[in-house]
Amino acid sequence: MDLKSGYPYWAVKNGLLAAFPALAQDRRCDVAIVGAGITGALIANELTAHGHHVVVLDQRDVGWGSSSASTALIQYEIDTHMVDLAKRYGEADAVLAYRACADAIGELERVAGEVRDVAFRRQHSLYYASKPAHRVALRAELDLRAAHGFDVKWLEPGELRERFGVTAPAAIWSALAASLDPYRMAYRVLGAVRRAGGEVFDRTKVTGFTATDRGVEVRVGRELRVHAKHLVLAGGYANEKWLEQRVARNHSSYAFVTDPIDRATLGPLARTLVWESARPYLYMRTTADLRLLIGGEDDDVDEPARRDARVDRKAQRLRTKVARQFPHLDLTPTFAWAGTFAETRDGLPFFGAHRELHPRVKLAMAYGGNGISYSMIGAGILRALIERKAHPLASLFSFARLER
Repeated sequence: MDLKSGYPYWAVKNGLLAAFPALAQDRRCDVAIVGAGITGALIANELTAHGHHVVVLDQRDVGWGSSSASTALIQYEIDTHMVDLAKRYGEADAVLAYRACADAIGELERVAGEVRDVAFRRQHSLYYASKPAHRVALRAELDLRAAHGFDVKWLEPGELRERFGVTAPAAIWSALAASLDPYRMAYRVLGAVRRAGGEVFDRTKVTGFTATDRGVEVRVGRELRVHAKHLVLAGGYANEKWLEQRVARNHSSYAFVTDPIDRATLGPLARTLVWESARPYLYMRTTADLRLLIGGEDDDVDEPARRDARVDRKAQRLRTKVARQFPHLDLTPTFAWAGTFAETRDGLPFFGAHRELHPRVKLAMAYGGNGISYSMIGAGILRALIERKAHPLASLFSFARLER
């Protein structure tokens, strides 16, 4: 599956960071993981740290799928408002999901500190109302978050314009957010997995698997096999090929990055993730070297050729939108790209077994705008399931909620 178009900044910036071999002979392990992007990397790291021997397989080079196209805004704020999740699943579960995403930022910071050199930075978040009609919903959202201890502040138009230069009807400022280099993170974490005894193979295409009550046989090509006690499918948006049931919808999102901008010129944008209440939404952040990374203009295109043809036009539309708010910034696109992403109907991910597959086969679908935070949470959920332990989010983030 072709997951990106154009020139993703992370891959251009970093190049090929390390060499991992292709699988050349059969292997045995506790857990086989299909997918060597940031999701597979975090799962492998969690399992390895708790004594499981893992074998990670990917048909591309490490991190070369969606991870290289991710804009890596790390937020506890889910695409679906806490208020709306509370209406769907109850307030307790809504708060549990948001709190888990908040805790995941600290866990990602811990992992980043262990592997080092992944440009992890703590940030703030600014979520502004795109239209006057959105004020009421944003205010209700802020009130519910504040009631449960989240560090948020309401900004009226005057203060919003004075502090951030943003002209909008209102905004929620959140103290907790972060950013990182997702491509580099995948490489560094998988390097740590390999040093700890795990095995990583890229340019290794899995063609199928057979699961029984005794284990899972993973087929690579016609002859090679990986024999595992459990299998985790962490192939990102390509995961859906393993299921007949459609659990998410694929879309394309477009992004570009500028040349470095002086910190004084950026002002508070240097340490603030910015996004809006419209759906699909515009979003932006800075990189470690103070380039402005801008994304959005999402559409339903899921065909590589059509997506390729739209990259430059979409980048110019994004530039025009941001220039209205920040006319003093040089927003010339240096690199522009598009990536496939998937959305679930409620904005939550799926981790665990699906009724169409054997219980020894688990899926990791960290879908939505919180993909990296969800991957950190999912690593813990999957370890708990494999170890037959309880996890507070195992039910809410499972496929069982599709039946609610």
